[in-house]
Amino acid sequence: MRVELEDAYAQLLQNPGVVFLIGGIDTGKTTFGLELVNRAMRAGMSCAYVDSDVGQSTVGPPTTIGLRFCRPDGEATLDSLRAADSLSFIGSIAPKGHLLPMVTGTAKLTQRAREAGCDMVAIDTSGLVEGVHGQMLKYSKLDLIQPDWVLAFERGGELEPIVGIARRFSPAKVLELGVGGQVEARTAEERMSFREEQFAAYFAGDVSRWRIKPTVFMPTLPPEFDLAMLDSLVVGMENGKGSCVGIGILEYDSAGEVLRMVSPVADGVRGLRLGSVRIEINGRSRGPVDIRQLFGSE
Repeated sequence: MRVELEDAYAQLLQNPGVVFLIGGIDTGKTTFGLELVNRAMRAGMSCAYVDSDVGQSTVGPPTTIGLRFCRPDGEATLDSLRAADSLSFIGSIAPKGHLLPMVTGTAKLTQRAREAGCDMVAIDTSGLVEGVHGQMLKYSKLDLIQPDWVLAFERGGELEPIVGIARRFSPAKVLELGVGGQVEARTAEERMSFREEQFAAYFAGDVSRWRIKPTVFMPTLPPEFDLAMLDSLVVGMENGKGSCVGIGILEYDSAGEVLRMVSPVADGVRGLRLGSVRIEINGRSRGPVDIRQLFGSE
């Protein structure tokens, strides 16, 4: 049974907690999440926003899941949420092939929000809702996170399997909302352009370049690995304490056979996690990478 938008806000504000937002591409999840957080803050609640849409990021750069704390005296906007308080690196702009880090990363950041004592935590998710991959991703997140609420944004019946899973396998209260005509669908080109603009903004301004050793990566590089294959690859910069402090781009200098890191983050890095996309410093995409093929393994 579907509920009206204002009724959903009223129920959530009366019984705040962890709110898990699901829906296909361009169904209004982010708009709802921002409004929910703003209403909660106006009611004096401490809030957090967890963004696990790695291709159309609201918090932090693409390829990451981001957590942003929102204080009662502030306002949640796309601009104010951009800088993350905590990140989890996925290394991809799409969940398929990366379901495990998507699940564990979202759960880890949600737990940090809980430990910080947030009254309301809004979890924005990707638009992957169809097929086995969509069902397994959402089920696994629900199973590990155990949210208080699930809000399903439906255009038709595309969410019926996931809504059924939420009702049968989760103790969360499930609310179904229709997608209004005011939600504008973007083309694939517009979504790619937005993502490239986010990358470009992240690497704009002062960046550092420093030489790195081939022993700092996860997965570990095999012996005699051709470092030139890592050129333009996005990497996650880990601090050795279970947190990602930012992302970088690898540069290979063929003249000196040297591998360098390019990033606006210069401190607190203990190791680098290899991603699955290549980009230029201006944010332009150079396409996806299959790490298994890169390593010559299945």
